[in-house]
Amino acid sequence: MPLDENQRALAARVSNWGRWGAEDQRGTLNLLDAASTMRGASAVRRGVSFPLAIPVDADGPQTGRIPGRSNPLHTMTSVSYAFTGDSGDFATSDDKIETGLQSTTHWDALAHAGYDGLLFNGLPASVISQDAGATRLGVQNFGPVVTRGLLCDVARLKGVDWFEDSYSITGADLEECLSTAGLTVMPGDAVLVRTGQMHFFKIGDKQRYADISPGIGLDAVEWLHDNNVACVANDTHVFEPYPCPGANPYLFPVHMIMLRDVGMPQGQQWDLDELAQDCAADGVYEFLLSATPIPVTNGCGGLLAPVATK
Repeated sequence: MPLDENQRALAARVSNWGRWGAEDQRGTLNLLDAASTMRGASAVRRGVSFPLAIPVDADGPQTGRIPGRSNPLHTMTSVSYAFTGDSGDFATSDDKIETGLQSTTHWDALAHAGYDGLLFNGLPASVISQDAGATRLGVQNFGPVVTRGLLCDVARLKGVDWFEDSYSITGADLEECLSTAGLTVMPGDAVLVRTGQMHFFKIGDKQRYADISPGIGLDAVEWLHDNNVACVANDTHVFEPYPCPGANPYLFPVHMIMLRDVGMPQGQQWDLDELAQDCAADGVYEFLLSATPIPVTNGCGGLLAPVATK
């Protein structure tokens, strides 16, 4: 079985199936409302914005281990094309990228992961096909993601620049980060978790970035659910501790429970370093987060360029 007895008990406790109706495709993003957006807006005091996306180019974090998940390939489709045929007239240059929707800074859509043949809200995995993509639970259902963001700098909390092992972040870790910052999580907030793992990507060690990684543990999943968090993202390649615990390192219990049972979008490969430095300097760990994915119809993931504004 993909989950053991204790993990299945957790999945049952945190299940949001039916919470927002039988036809729901947004999961915990339903917690985003005018109050959460206004709370985010009220966190803006200095008007300083921090980009949270990594560069979109061929030097991205993918190592080739996951089939089809390639680093972005950017090509020009036209260069100084003159519509009149006269190069001195109006001319345009166009380009395109070819990439996986989970290949760089992204959200996992609720269609991204399931188990026992089921996805969020009890939908059968057959709603995803090779030809049509995710006919339910696609990333286009996210809508605008603009809310208060809270940074939990777990690396700083633990007094390390990065973790040397696959540390499992707990709910107590997240709670301590927020209490130290004088913050209380509210329904509809987004939680960003910094582990320092981005260091390895930035020095060019993609293999180390992917292979041994801390991440959100199962205990933290329950905390996120119980506190009605709308979405969560971190700076790692895998999102959860890797190698995964147990006999099979390729069974991802956090992915399974968070996406399939909780219905909570999770973000990966977010660069939180500059934001974290500023938060440490001024002691303010809340901000307005703008994190709406590109609405790829029937997409199982969504590229984005998130921004935190303080």
